[in-house]
Amino acid sequence: MTPAARVQAAIELLDQIIEGARNKGAPADRLISAYFKQRRYAGSKDRRAVRDLVYRAIRLCGEVPYDGRSAMLAVATEDASLVPLFDGSEHGPAKIGGGEMAAFIGTAPDWLMEKLKASGITGKEAEALLGRASLDVRVNTLKAARDTIELPEEGERLAAPNALRFPSGTQVEQWREYRDGLVEIQDHASQWVCEAVGAKAGETVIDLCAGAGGKTLALAAQTGNGASLIACDTDKRRLGNLAPRAARAGAQVDHTVLLNPKVEREALAPWIGKADRVLVDAPCSGSGTWRRQPEGRWRLDQAELKRLTQLQDHVLDIGAELVKPGGTLAFVTCSVLDDEGANRIEAFLERHKGWSSTKVPIPLGKARGQGTRLSPFHDDTDGFFVALLALEC
Repeated sequence: MTPAARVQAAIELLDQIIEGARNKGAPADRLISAYFKQRRYAGSKDRRAVRDLVYRAIRLCGEVPYDGRSAMLAVATEDASLVPLFDGSEHGPAKIGGGEMAAFIGTAPDWLMEKLKASGITGKEAEALLGRASLDVRVNTLKAARDTIELPEEGERLAAPNALRFPSGTQVEQWREYRDGLVEIQDHASQWVCEAVGAKAGETVIDLCAGAGGKTLALAAQTGNGASLIACDTDKRRLGNLAPRAARAGAQVDHTVLLNPKVEREALAPWIGKADRVLVDAPCSGSGTWRRQPEGRWRLDQAELKRLTQLQDHVLDIGAELVKPGGTLAFVTCSVLDDEGANRIEAFLERHKGWSSTKVPIPLGKARGQGTRLSPFHDDTDGFFVALLALEC
């Protein structure tokens, strides 16, 4: 592909990603993968260059652009070397017209910027949400130890007990050690969140929103397979991925429970009031993961945020019913918005008597309300909010 053809390919992909954002369709990474499957002639350098252009545009444009061309014109306003590539050639983009407008450059839509500001996320802290993320792994202590494991590349030791960091793009999933379950990809903040849960051998621990089970596997390793682990979710496809992951990791999960939305308590009846610890890793906007999925801010609107906060209250209420007296409820979102963090804990404590917040025992993050928030700017991690709630005996 010529440089101009790469720009045109990025424009075509951005058109698809913009449509997906508006209509809640497929995410950017899936659309990019499908695009190149249909264009086998594009080499690895071409794919890498086009992908880079696409994500430069996504990171740069705060609002959903009108179209892919306006998004790439925004990139060209920041990188003058791209302007001559709008050359009208056979496979390149049309020449830039006299009144053409580039897309709006910014961090996020105005309404979302107000939410960030109200949450104390401004200036460089807001800009850091769209930076480049490293790739972190957790050494699986059921099979290996950080001090002795030998990997194809040497990673940076992080503060979490089993964390290693590698440059973005490191092909960890191609490593034999990954295929054999010695390491799992998991952000440094996420590893600390699992440490904060404080699960111990002999306890009953419920991962209420387990998804594909990344945190479930971390809890299994943390307890040396000594806890009774119950992994639950409403997504059958994602929950179905847990069994093969657990087998690869050597992790013991006693029960996987598929939940039906709005009638979750029926499936959870055997554990009501019996859990020592419940982890609620609640569905959220993912504002803390924009470094990895920057089009997430294009896909979020005020109605969706309201729906998510109501869902977070709902799963918190369910989680509270599962905890036995003296037990702990951990609430986590990969969001930096107070609507999905401190505000949810305040609302929970107003609804539920006999509960109190406790200190989150991790060395990273800053206090936010009655919990702790980690952020890319201050902690060089994904953005997370975590709070611990204790039920009195």
